[in-house]
Amino acid sequence: MNTERAGTLAKQSGFAVVGPLDVGALSFRQDVRDMCTPELCPEGYGQSWSCPPAVPALEELSVRARAFTEGILVQTIGELEDPFDFETVMETSALHAEHFMELTDRLGAETERPLLALGAGACKRCASCTYPDAPCALPDKQIVSMEASGLLVNQVCEDSGISYNNGENTITFTSCCLF
Repeated sequence: MNTERAGTLAKQSGFAVVGPLDVGALSFRQDVRDMCTPELCPEGYGQSWSCPPAVPALEELSVRARAFTEGILVQTIGELEDPFDFETVMETSALHAEHFMELTDRLGAETERPLLALGAGACKRCASCTYPDAPCALPDKQIVSMEASGLLVNQVCEDSGISYNNGENTITFTSCCLF
């Protein structure tokens, strides 16, 4: 797998923005992970294997990431009717998750080694997460939240030469995949 092929698959999966990820610039920060709280993210925190407190320690994620030399960054952009257009935010989030699962499945089918898929929010592979009652049902396909991984998304975008803010009255969801 190379970045060019991954980019082609990402475009075919429906992403508005696709670009190479600067894997070497990834910084797994505790202050970002600390923003994952039940108050700020009640749908993720303590509800999923892909969010705190269940995700691996930052050092472990950092070690895993260093095993990869390439990656891509993908975005889905929604056009909001107004700043309070929550319906479009939710629709864009769901579309982004659907496209990212498709992309990681396609990338996984073409590579001979595991990927590191870091998404926008909690993993949505299963209709209902088994956390905390049973192990993850799909550990090889799990998508860990970028923020839960300690990645400051706007910094990852900046380091990779991709805009984080795509204009007034837009919402952008960003994910990345290392391979």
